[in-house]
Amino acid sequence: MGRQGWPRLRVADWHETRDTLHMWTQIIGKVRLVHAPLVNHWWNVTLYVSPRGLTTSAIPHGTGAFDVEFDFVEHRLRLRGDDGTDAGFALEPMTVAEFHDRTMRALDRLGVEARINGRPNEVDPAIPFAEDDRHASYDADAAHLFWRQLLQASRVMGEFRSRFAGKVSPVHFFWGAMDLACTRFSGRPAPEHPGGAPNCGDWVMVEGYSRELSSCGFWPGGGEEGAFYAYAYPEPHGFAARPVRPSAAFYSAENGQFLLPYEAVADDPDPDAALLAFLQDTYEAAADLADWDRAALEDDPARWAHKTPARPR
Repeated sequence: MGRQGWPRLRVADWHETRDTLHMWTQIIGKVRLVHAPLVNHWWNVTLYVSPRGLTTSAIPHGTGAFDVEFDFVEHRLRLRGDDGTDAGFALEPMTVAEFHDRTMRALDRLGVEARINGRPNEVDPAIPFAEDDRHASYDADAAHLFWRQLLQASRVMGEFRSRFAGKVSPVHFFWGAMDLACTRFSGRPAPEHPGGAPNCGDWVMVEGYSRELSSCGFWPGGGEEGAFYAYAYPEPHGFAARPVRPSAAFYSAENGQFLLPYEAVADDPDPDAALLAFLQDTYEAAADLADWDRAALEDDPARWAHKTPARPR
């Protein structure tokens, strides 16, 4: 798709919708949290980029399953049960309180009970969902563009992920900080994380950062059009001083991570290559400085390509 595949969306032009959508995704993520069993580092609570928007994927319920999807093409919240039941409603300007009420009633129609924690995490102030009349914006065009940004980020991050044979997370959307992330692990334990995220128990971060890691992602902040990020935990000595491509990338002491503005990627003659260089260089900074066993952890995703029959023409 070339450069046209990287849509432009200034954070300043949609921040009210972004903040409302952040709360909406927290509600749906907490529904998954109620029913999905714990998977290391909270991978069980995330959302995933889909061909329509963001989805929970199948959530176990009794002997069956259901799912929830933000459809940013037709702008609907879709809730589907394994018995064919289909509930949902239009995504349009509404308060978080109304979205919460509509979601709970839709789950009732599916026969799903979901007593979620009623306050958002990792934000301050944490207004209870059922009382939040402050966030009520929904710009459909902006939501669609944000999803298209996530599609591009997920695609390239997925290619980067394929180069790692060790323990690595999916490319998934964490609704706490509203970021798309992918995390690689060395296989070694990490020092206990001190916590400190607003309105989030320290034990949440202890679980999330219980193993030595190198993480990357994208979130709608940190730049005029959002930013890609990369960090290591624990951060090895010399990490911040490591040279990283492309030239627009920099280490933010305030954020404790490398940042690459989205607009720098979208403006690059080869956006995919620019982003892959950033992801690779920041990973190598973490892995080399912390003495990861890279030979055991990395592999060539094209290692079986020579066995693949030629496609008929």
